[in-house]
Amino acid sequence: MERTLQILNELEREGVLGRYAIGGAMGATFYVEPLLTFDLDVFVILPETAGGLLTLAPLYAALRQHGYAEEGDCVNIEGVPVQFLPAFNSLLEEALAEAREIFYEQTPTRVLRAEHLVAICVQTGRDKDRQRVRLFLDEATLDPAALDAVFARHNLTEKWKQWTN
Repeated sequence: MERTLQILNELEREGVLGRYAIGGAMGATFYVEPLLTFDLDVFVILPETAGGLLTLAPLYAALRQHGYAEEGDCVNIEGVPVQFLPAFNSLLEEALAEAREIFYEQTPTRVLRAEHLVAICVQTGRDKDRQRVRLFLDEATLDPAALDAVFARHNLTEKWKQWTN
């Protein structure tokens, strides 16, 4: 995993991708008991094309040049399946901007804040997201004011009330 993060940092330095942060189940493990997951979800800001579109093609091309191949919807980087998820809405953009700077062993990286991970679960709304939110409520230290503010900024307050009533 550490080498995988080193490659991601290198891609960021090269400008192949903008800011990135760990999210999904792997991101949740920084706050709650480990969850079963088969990949590393990496939320990314991608450079825009001349036409203003976002595309993973330059990122995948750079990874192939480094010797890493696509496997389904992931790229295998040093034995870790990595799924790149573009920040396509304001919640994800905010989550990336406010991601926590951490070290994984000796390698600097970022992980989405717990409050943003919960909000992303609520926004996505799958059964496994509900289960993950229950884990966060039971095990993580959440800042209630920050969580409410994220919900309010991204029009998730009503959906959150439905989930928690």
